[in-house]
Amino acid sequence: MAVKGISRAVVRRLPRYFRYLGELKDEGVEKISSQELSELMNVTASQIRQDLNNFGGFGQQGYGYNVSYLYDEIGKILGLDQRHNLILIGAGNLGKALAGYANFEKRGFYMRGVFDVNPELKGKKIRGIPVMPMEDIPEFVKKNNIDIAVIAIPKTAAVPVARTLVDCGIRGIWNFSHVDLEVPPTVMVESVHLSESLMRLSYTLTNPSAFPMQ
Repeated sequence: MAVKGISRAVVRRLPRYFRYLGELKDEGVEKISSQELSELMNVTASQIRQDLNNFGGFGQQGYGYNVSYLYDEIGKILGLDQRHNLILIGAGNLGKALAGYANFEKRGFYMRGVFDVNPELKGKKIRGIPVMPMEDIPEFVKKNNIDIAVIAIPKTAAVPVARTLVDCGIRGIWNFSHVDLEVPPTVMVESVHLSESLMRLSYTLTNPSAFPMQ
């Protein structure tokens, strides 16, 4: 399926479609119209149709969407039908919380290794995985076919660690450090700035008239 030229806005909405369709599937819903999905998601029906038409449409006039089929197809578009091996950099409180997320394996993401600079953490287990020293990263990545690294370390350490990961052949970085990483275009970075999200919430609380209740 050709997906060239898809805007990042569309890509960012796909996981939300996937989540809602998964909930509908679990509830035993077999089909849904774009209008019904629109009412659930607070996205216009025309936007839903436009988004999905980027990938072939999937709907039938007069019938709507087959929930199970659309769920599976969006999963494939998102690459969730493939296995992704992860490593976690940083075994502090945030790293432990991320490692404990139960849905990783359900979505095809498998935590294979945990690394930290603190020698006192060496050998201690997080989710059954022993913490290893940072110098072991290159060999571990090569031997275990790791394609994604999760960075949960202070920003001062994140930049050199990112360079090491790029040199190791990592193709994707899930970045929780408070710094924007500069990497080659062949490496994808998804940065999660928790404080920015909180500030956006603060703005909506301070300026409620800018976001009227629907």
